[in-house]
Amino acid sequence: MTTRRATGVGMLAVVLFSAVVTLVRVTSQDFGATLGAPLIYTLASGVLWLTHRPRGLRRFPLRYLLVCGALFVAYETSLALAVGLADSAEQTLEVSVVNYLWPTFLVLLSLVGRRSGRVHWLVIPGVALATLGTAAVVGGREGLNVAAIAGHVVSNPVPYALTFGGAVVWAVYSVLTPRLAEGCDGLTVFITGTAAALWIVHLTTGTSADRAPGVGGWAVLVAAALVIGAGYACWNIGILRGNITLLGTASYAAPVLSSLIGAVVLGAALTPSFWWGVLLVAVGSAMSGWATRQMET
Repeated sequence: MTTRRATGVGMLAVVLFSAVVTLVRVTSQDFGATLGAPLIYTLASGVLWLTHRPRGLRRFPLRYLLVCGALFVAYETSLALAVGLADSAEQTLEVSVVNYLWPTFLVLLSLVGRRSGRVHWLVIPGVALATLGTAAVVGGREGLNVAAIAGHVVSNPVPYALTFGGAVVWAVYSVLTPRLAEGCDGLTVFITGTAAALWIVHLTTGTSADRAPGVGGWAVLVAAALVIGAGYACWNIGILRGNITLLGTASYAAPVLSSLIGAVVLGAALTPSFWWGVLLVAVGSAMSGWATRQMET
């Protein structure tokens, strides 16, 4: 596969990932807040074992499997539960935008680990814009109003806490994976671990939906599993064989695209402050990411 084709495949992953939150939300509504996610990841892991079976698993670095596997499972579990436990379609999209703070945390982590004291001037405004954008989104109709933001979070703090913690975890995962993986791809194992963790959560704390899902609910479940499996498979092709810089830039459009898909499918009534916040998150993340790449060259 040429670099150009691999990059195109990687960009397809960005589109697929943008639909994940909406599909997980619809599935959670049909099957229950904690049952929908394990069903999705169980089906996704089955598909990956058939199509993306890891080769030479015994040769995988143990540290990579344990550390990065735990981080991957923690992130996916946090995001899936946050989406399932959101009170409304609007809060679902607010949670999804908070998730896109991970590029900002990735930049901050990369700065902490730098030996050189040189920092690109765009890093600080980029981080500030992404943070302000997230605050505006969580603030709802009131936008950047401290009392409104606090009220939104206090009314249902668990989804916000889960997705915020997940964003931090994914940034750590992204930093450690290249160092520990040694070229290995543990995606199928990690997705399987996520399914197991979600089943444990459901069996110990969860409940099912009040009514049995219809044909449409099962169709969305299958679609969600296929999108997750295909998304990660496409992303791996893109980062291994494509133009990683171009893919990184394209990924900053994900919060905007994810919000658009969610607004259409979930019928969320989103305010201008929400869209301004999404734009600030995308622009701030892009600025920080670009500045980080400039410091590495």
